[in-house]
Amino acid sequence: LTVLNAGRRYLKAEDLSAKVFVTSGLGGMSGAQAKAAVIAGCVGIIAEVDEAALLKRHKQGWLMEISNNLDHCIARLRDARKNKIALSLGYHGNVVDLWERLVYELDTTGEMLVDLGSDQTSCHNPFNGGYYPVQLGFEEAKQLLSTNPGKFRTLVQESLKRHVAAINRLADKGMFFWDYGNAFLLEAQRAGADVEKRGSNKTEFRYPSYVQHIMG
Repeated sequence: LTVLNAGRRYLKAEDLSAKVFVTSGLGGMSGAQAKAAVIAGCVGIIAEVDEAALLKRHKQGWLMEISNNLDHCIARLRDARKNKIALSLGYHGNVVDLWERLVYELDTTGEMLVDLGSDQTSCHNPFNGGYYPVQLGFEEAKQLLSTNPGKFRTLVQESLKRHVAAINRLADKGMFFWDYGNAFLLEAQRAGADVEKRGSNKTEFRYPSYVQHIMG
């Protein structure tokens, strides 16, 4: 319902075929995102750093394909979009790399490859394993978290700034991004990312919340 209503409200579209939804998180509650994309009829690319979560969703049948190669992900995205095929593709890697690759495609080809975006990393717990920084691989990041949590925290905040910078670039070109109630925008703001709504007080963000704006 969230994906369908986002399409209706922001894309003015009842039919989401050939539309692309990019997000992250395949554990816990976020695991339903892959299934939601296919039910809605769009192309869903969901990034997840933990291979165990990806394999679980794939085994369940909620996730159609898995890849750790961004070139392959972009090729599959283009093909599914062109042929209006509903697809859920799990990218085994950091979502920041995925967002930055989409910016790169826009800058080098002029092609906008994403229509809808969100995030379901566990940003209510960003410094204790809920969010993994793009600068490190998953296992390396876990090790740093246990040996130097202060350094881990700094890397998470740097990663959040990169994360938001890529989203902002794509949103400026017409992608519609929403907050999924996971404290992503709040923690990004605390990290110094550009997420505040222009001309408003510091309690308002530039992106809407799914609760009030999409499901309400």
